[in-house]
Amino acid sequence: MLGSEEVKVTRDVNAHLVPSGEKITIKKGESVQITQALGGSYTVIIRGNMAQINSENADALGKEKTTPKKAEAIPGDFHEDLVWDQLKTCYDPEIPVNIAELGLIYDCRPYELEDGQWRVEIKMTLTAPGCGMGPSIADEVKSKIESIPGVAEAKVDLVWEPPWNMEMMSEEARLHLGMM
Repeated sequence: MLGSEEVKVTRDVNAHLVPSGEKITIKKGESVQITQALGGSYTVIIRGNMAQINSENADALGKEKTTPKKAEAIPGDFHEDLVWDQLKTCYDPEIPVNIAELGLIYDCRPYELEDGQWRVEIKMTLTAPGCGMGPSIADEVKSKIESIPGVAEAKVDLVWEPPWNMEMMSEEARLHLGMM
């Protein structure tokens, strides 16, 4: 969803200010304007500021919770495409394009463990080094990757080299943002 929907928060809820990443609490009964609802997370305007509410707290907005569930691992069913599919469900809270299409994923390496499960290591960046949302986005990536059947653990490192630029976006992302 892109656009605008005003809702009253049904309970106190934690959020992160965008782009600083500072944690805030939005109090029960406060009105927020939902401006983006992608990948299970919500970008809202509260008291003149932009904030992100994660999927585990969607109920506070009157929306369905979408907590990633760890499925039962089935040896032999893992494929790296599953990781990329999950990465495409993670969004920058300010840009309505997923982090894979934005070109924020620099490296994705799955390693098979001795027990047949997988460890996935991700190197990712942000559109701006000063963005405080990095840890929040990295936590979301980790959580979603670890929800893949057969993945025992995920490690997500934020890196700054090479610096991200708009040329790293996919053609689809550029089209979506009207840059082509």
